Amino acid sequence: IFPKWQSVKQEKTPFSKPISVVVCGYNEALHWEHLVDRLLAQDYPKFEIVLVNDQSTDHTKLIFKQWENQPNIKLVDIDENIKKGLGKKFALTLGIKAAKYDYLLLTDADCYPKNNHWISSMAQQFAQNTIVLGYGAYEKQAGWLNKLIRFDTFLVALQYFSYASIGLAYMGVGRNLAYKKSLFFDNKGFASHLHLPSGDDDLFIKEVSLPNNTTIATNPSAHTLSIPKLKWSAWIRQKSRHLTTGNYYKPIHQWMLGLWSISQIMTWLLCIVLIVLGVSYIHVLTLLLIRTSVFMAVSFPLLKQTEEKDLLVVFPFLELSFIFFYIIFIVNRLIQNKRFW
Repeated sequence: IFPKWQSVKQEKTPFSKPISVVVCGYNEALHWEHLVDRLLAQDYPKFEIVLVNDQSTDHTKLIFKQWENQPNIKLVDIDENIKKGLGKKFALTLGIKAAKYDYLLLTDADCYPKNNHWISSMAQQFAQNTIVLGYGAYEKQAGWLNKLIRFDTFLVALQYFSYASIGLAYMGVGRNLAYKKSLFFDNKGFASHLHLPSGDDDLFIKEVSLPNNTTIATNPSAHTLSIPKLKWSAWIRQKSRHLTTGNYYKPIHQWMLGLWSISQIMTWLLCIVLIVLGVSYIHVLTLLLIRTSVFMAVSFPLLKQTEEKDLLVVFPFLELSFIFFYIIFIVNRLIQNKRFW
């Protein structure tokens, strides 16, 4: 795993086949122009941009008009008369159908490429693979919430990059994902989980990924950036919603991911129990320091590659905070299930 995480100098990609960049959005009028400007500036031989307006009620249609005659931009507008509530999967399916090229690169309307080598850095992984998992980072801002969001994003990436590197890919993130159009239709798209609001990235990758067709792109130039949530309540709702797809993972992935979460919780519970039993604080802190040091050492190569090294200083505090919020996510998810199902 580690060699794939090391920094790679940006070179002219040996892969130069045309790419279709597909982006769906609902009420993202504030973000479209910034994203499109970044996409049009990409340094890649031939690509098109497919923009899907998913029944937005803001002024997205008005913004789209400026690109109606742009030769390499294709606009897809989902009519308001079509049944609402079909979700991103329907919009993404229409966008993929409209795409001209077989190689697809996906992101979200509230994201943007980190630099003008994004398409090139992701595309070069297509030379020998049909699925490319990228890193969708969040902008660095002040405050503990921002650090927690980036810490969570890093931990998720640490896991799905690691599993993909040993041939057990189980997810990607829709903010930065690439695969072949033919692969999408050979799998009948999202048909098997169309009834679920989430899963256009993780459940789809779980279905189509094989040990020899999936790779990762950790090069910093292959990253996208997103605007993070600014309110705790919004982040909790977002994370709780993401938990809905976990029950549909393969048993081996559920077991391994569950084991990881349990190990995190049990580590801190064990420290509390030892202190209650009268074990010296120094011994408990030493145990915790050893465990945290190993975790940080394993994580450091990817922290460096994802440019999240500033989190290293407060790693233990972030982990402890996240464990607390993880319990809140689960409870919130159960409440939502009870309310809506």
